[in-house]
Amino acid sequence: MGVWQLLEVGVVMLLGLFGVLVPGVPGQAIVWAAVVWWALTDTTGPAWAVLAGSTALLLIAQSLKLVLPPRRLKEAGVPRRSLLTGGVAAIVGFFLLPVVGAVAGFLGGLYGAERVRLGSHGAGWTSARTVLRAGGYSVLMELLACLLVVGAWVGVVIWG
Repeated sequence: MGVWQLLEVGVVMLLGLFGVLVPGVPGQAIVWAAVVWWALTDTTGPAWAVLAGSTALLLIAQSLKLVLPPRRLKEAGVPRRSLLTGGVAAIVGFFLLPVVGAVAGFLGGLYGAERVRLGSHGAGWTSARTVLRAGGYSVLMELLACLLVVGAWVGVVIWG
């Protein structure tokens, strides 16, 4: 697989990561489709292993969504900017400090956005907890699953 095609797969995966943050966009499906595209083009053992692992992980994430509370972010009055800030911070945090950085980045970005919006520590913290209860856990879980898939893909492309 050429460099340009790897870049295209990476861009599709990045779009899928941001798609998790936007309601109505099937972010997990986009990330999975990019892995399928890559695995069908690069027919090596590690590529197929990443495809199998990502399929299993994303299916588990989909089934866990049934256990978590449904997304009611609009009803709770959550601004999209707060979720996008938390999501971008999670993506950056994941690559700076794998796995743990995604959770810390999401929570920190969400709290920071709400604190700036509301103007105080107490109000920001209360609003961040409300966001998590209104569906933020679901967003975080989906984003973390997609980030793990993208991380595995990056690892195999660089070291595989």
